[in-house]
Amino acid sequence: MKILRASHLGMCFGVRDAIALAGERARSGPVTILGDLVHNETVLNQLRSQGVKTEHQVANVTTPDVIITAHGTSNRTRHQIEVRGLRVVEATCPLVHYAHRAVARFVQEGYHPVIIGKRDHVEVRGLTEDLAEYDVILTDEDVAALRERPRYGVAAQTTQPIDRARRLVTLLQERFPKSEVCFHDTVCQPTKQRQSAAVELAQQCDIVIVIGGAHSNNTRELVATCAHHCSRVHHVQSAPDLRSFWFRDDDQAVGITAGTSTPDHVVDEVERWLNDFVRFQQQLRHHVANQNGS
Repeated sequence: MKILRASHLGMCFGVRDAIALAGERARSGPVTILGDLVHNETVLNQLRSQGVKTEHQVANVTTPDVIITAHGTSNRTRHQIEVRGLRVVEATCPLVHYAHRAVARFVQEGYHPVIIGKRDHVEVRGLTEDLAEYDVILTDEDVAALRERPRYGVAAQTTQPIDRARRLVTLLQERFPKSEVCFHDTVCQPTKQRQSAAVELAQQCDIVIVIGGAHSNNTRELVATCAHHCSRVHHVQSAPDLRSFWFRDDDQAVGITAGTSTPDHVVDEVERWLNDFVRFQQQLRHHVANQNGS
């Protein structure tokens, strides 16, 4: 059985920079992250071990520095931090900042903002909390529930699959043919690369292992994408989650991909587990063949 890695997988530059910044600030003094810096428990445990605190409410912060997560936040939340006399430390991914600017431009130009994404996701909350009026859509049913407006400005949560975003924009245009629909593509390049590579990988494999946090949206999207092209897809957070009974004797190839907040060493550990498993299976088959031949 061959073990194949996706051509693009794992941690993106925005997450790497956010983790590095949090570690650097922690070495200089007490610091609190407002929410989860990234949706990966391995990374969060690493930060806790460095003394980084986590709070989900501004009112509960007791350190002078407050780190905004890679997912970004609203100006309203930044103001709440500053009113308390605390320092804002930006770890927001630059591509999330780009999405914020796109939405702000829509509002300035008179468009009704529509965000393609998960309504309860921290990034989507950050994109919408400063808006007086907006809609969030993720399904065909969400588009059907919209009321007609003369102009729609559509942006996407950065970790949404671009194919979904384009399909929902098309549905919106079809539902309201008299309205102007302007789509600003804010899906980030690392997400696009990992989604495209996941399709290519899944088409070659009997089974795919997707590595990432249980609550990571982009990891779950990779799982869904792979499942369209491979019937056996498993989401694991780390190597101990792997199970030998997932694999069959006639499997020719197993694929590995990982979400944008998955550390390199976690991907490497999963690959080592798979290599060890393949070697063990080969030794076992060789032993059985020798026993049968004796």
